[in-house]
Amino acid sequence: MEVEERVISTEVIKPPLPTPDHLRSHRLSFLNQISHLIFMPLVEFTRSLSEALTRFYPLAGRVRENHIIDCNDEGIPFVQARVHCQLSEFLEDARPGQLNRFLPYKLDDVRDLPAAVQVNLFDCGGIAIGLCISHKIADALSFFTFLNSWAAIARGDTDIIQPRFGSAAIFLPINISGFKPSVGIIKENIVTKRFVFNASNISALREKYADKKKIENPRRPTRIEALSAFIWGPFMAATQEEFKSKRLYSVLHAVNLRTRMDPPLPDYYFENIHEIKKINKEYVEKLKDGEGHLSFLKGRAHLLTKGELLSFSFTSLCRFPLYEADFGWGKPLWVGSASLTYKNLVTFFDTRSEDGIEEWINLTAEDMEKLEIDKELLAYTSSPPVLVSKGELAQDIETNNLVFAKYIM
Repeated sequence: MEVEERVISTEVIKPPLPTPDHLRSHRLSFLNQISHLIFMPLVEFTRSLSEALTRFYPLAGRVRENHIIDCNDEGIPFVQARVHCQLSEFLEDARPGQLNRFLPYKLDDVRDLPAAVQVNLFDCGGIAIGLCISHKIADALSFFTFLNSWAAIARGDTDIIQPRFGSAAIFLPINISGFKPSVGIIKENIVTKRFVFNASNISALREKYADKKKIENPRRPTRIEALSAFIWGPFMAATQEEFKSKRLYSVLHAVNLRTRMDPPLPDYYFENIHEIKKINKEYVEKLKDGEGHLSFLKGRAHLLTKGELLSFSFTSLCRFPLYEADFGWGKPLWVGSASLTYKNLVTFFDTRSEDGIEEWINLTAEDMEKLEIDKELLAYTSSPPVLVSKGELAQDIETNNLVFAKYIM
């Protein structure tokens, strides 16, 4: 369905206490420097947000020249909008592109902002919270650390995570002149669609791609490994015609580096700490010297620009605390992203029941037309992918006795 919404108020939320002078200049690490200047969206008031910014003080500052965050307590934009439909109607036919309307800015309109929020009020009283955090500042795990801390403050919890900062002391900033992190980001002709795999189909795919060379203990791939291998076939088929004269394909998988450090970093280590190659302790040590990795990125960007390389990227938010953000009204009905500006990108999300996986795929419109009619893909996915049925929504509302307490993120 077409969604009609209008902005009803805009303000700036600032932390209630000033950031101490010795914390007001926050250096960006090498990994932050090479990250895309784009918002990470998730669609999830003001007093609790203000308090959260005291702990996550870089989010209330401004990014300066891809070098530092000026932690000047300038605050983050906070928008309220009215959505003229019922939440249940939206959930029956939610499409990724519609979620962009619930965000305060276009995803590539980051400017110097670390974060922004839009609260969307449905006619029934339902709420969708659109939170954007710049990928220059944080990765997905840091995103959820902030979101869940904000929610905990809102519901009155006192045991709130105190985030740790300082990745620039591990991944030292360097001069990255000549490298554009925006390579691969395009605005036009990108389509995002959801494909949902249930538990039984995921299990079947894990069995299909199991390494059966060892008869006694065959290795089964993880859920994400199996789904990545599976979608590679339809992707190759969809892009083969346009890429038939080219020879080089690449597959990139973003991973969380925290657990691969020696010693490991805690999950509440806030910033952008992820990478996209074969990861072990030795590689992480090499990554701390950013010059070698920067050279690899420049070479890859050159091939992409010349059209000699076709890249397909994966990122997984499975097992992340997607559905933990309880602002005092219960946990979200659904967590989703938006239609991103990346070409050839797959993002994995746990379903609400956590036994299935949503696969959000970004392709050009021409490639998507071929992919979405792939017979094997359709055989393993639910069609149409239902988010929340009317029965589930009614039961959830009855359980909590507050229709306005329901929201999606």
